Amino acid sequence: MSSLDTVAGRFAYTEDHEAFRQTVRQFLQKEGVPHVAQWEEDRLVPKDFWMKAGEIGMLCPTAPEAYGGLGLDFGYNAIVDEEMAYAGVPAGFSLQSDIVAGYIETYGSEEQKAQWLPKMVSGEVITAIAMTEPGTGSDLQAIRTTAKKDGNHYVINGSKTYITNGQNTDLTLVVAKTDPDAKPAWKGMSIILVESDRAGFSKGRKLDKIGQEAADTSELFFEDVRVPMTNCLGEEGKGFIYLMSQLPQERLSIAVSVQASAQKAFDETVEFTKTRKAFAGMVFDFQNTRFVLADLKAKLQVGWAHLDWAIARHLKGELTNEEGAAAKLWHTDLQWEVMDACLQLHGGAGYMNEYPIARAWRAARVTRIFGGTNEIMKELIGRSL
Repeated sequence: MSSLDTVAGRFAYTEDHEAFRQTVRQFLQKEGVPHVAQWEEDRLVPKDFWMKAGEIGMLCPTAPEAYGGLGLDFGYNAIVDEEMAYAGVPAGFSLQSDIVAGYIETYGSEEQKAQWLPKMVSGEVITAIAMTEPGTGSDLQAIRTTAKKDGNHYVINGSKTYITNGQNTDLTLVVAKTDPDAKPAWKGMSIILVESDRAGFSKGRKLDKIGQEAADTSELFFEDVRVPMTNCLGEEGKGFIYLMSQLPQERLSIAVSVQASAQKAFDETVEFTKTRKAFAGMVFDFQNTRFVLADLKAKLQVGWAHLDWAIARHLKGELTNEEGAAAKLWHTDLQWEVMDACLQLHGGAGYMNEYPIARAWRAARVTRIFGGTNEIMKELIGRSL
């Protein structure tokens, strides 16, 4: 069975990281891979899988030991991201571990950290972050969800869409306008913690997508949802600043996952072409096949070197917003190129439902398009020139 151990020359990780990788890999092969088909049919990963992952330390490994975590570095998160992407296990761990946990660790009050981080580490609580709204696209400052003060509470009204972990979420970080009249608009934005059992909070549809079928991407609705003002994450009006400050890690997390996914597609395609007969020989023996695979292998080699560079910089706290954007841009484009070429070597669109590569191809298309196109990444990089 193929694995990421075949990727030579990695330099971002220590021996401890790699030992952790083996634990994660064994867990996914036992508890994840055999159930993926059912999860995709159900369009949901069950919560008990999260609890099992929490038992072995796969969730929020950077959380401090004082809050039930392991107090490790982002490299352990990256190991989980790589192995889950390579194995094709679709649970939204990266959203919880790489994004939400970081917000709470960095900006949360002592009470918020003590209340939520241990349950996030154990898998008892699944989290989401709700930014995107119908019609707002990537313009975060255009959101219309409001959190108005009423005594010592906020009253939240609005709707969100394309929310990862939306069906499973127990706690959602809601981006809302606490001062709708603020100029510029970003100064009036805050992040509010909303528990899923709050009156007026409801979960809408699990959205149909062209890939990532098991991901519970959902609509969320807020109708006069009352939460105490102590549920504000950090300072009121600083939400936009907080969101921007976490972007390097968020983008790196995506780059990590898609690079591993691309490698898996390549490895499966090499194996497939060596066993698939066509005309008088194997598909692998055709010169065109060799040329395509050689080109992809070279680009994947470059991709791993760049990814390790980015991970190493992030572990030292040196990865910039623009470098994170560049990583997301380059690696998602590479994933798409690899997936598309590999699908063609499997026989193209005529085999869309026959091979696992077809599901990966659709997932790659979602990653590349969903949640903002790579043109946005190019714009962000261009601004720094």
